Amino acid sequence: MIEERFCLACEKVLRGRIDKRFCDSDCRNLYNNQLHVQANNYVRKVDRDLKKNRRILKQSLGEEKMVKVNKDKLLAKGFRTDLFTGQLVTAKGQVYFFVYEYGYLPLEGNLFLLVKQRIAD
Repeated sequence: MIEERFCLACEKVLRGRIDKRFCDSDCRNLYNNQLHVQANNYVRKVDRDLKKNRRILKQSLGEEKMVKVNKDKLLAKGFRTDLFTGQLVTAKGQVYFFVYEYGYLPLEGNLFLLVKQRIAD
């Protein structure tokens, strides 16, 4: 007697190949999307927060090449200092934190020096 097999997504009885796991590609996609939804949500949230950080740095820098800004001013706009895409250590040992092409250097007195990295085409 052959045991009935069921679709992993919709639980309908499967017909066809013995190793078949899904009714169709829609069920396969649904199943895989549900498997990865938590990880995908986390990545989406971090990406959204990084883009927000970038937007805040861009607006605060404006058309200037370099500007000093009070850290609290950035934090009030929702800036997160724990999220950045890279770091640059200068010869003097200063550590710039970058969010894509926009960066900041923590200074004394609760200030950040904001900069925009030159991008070569």
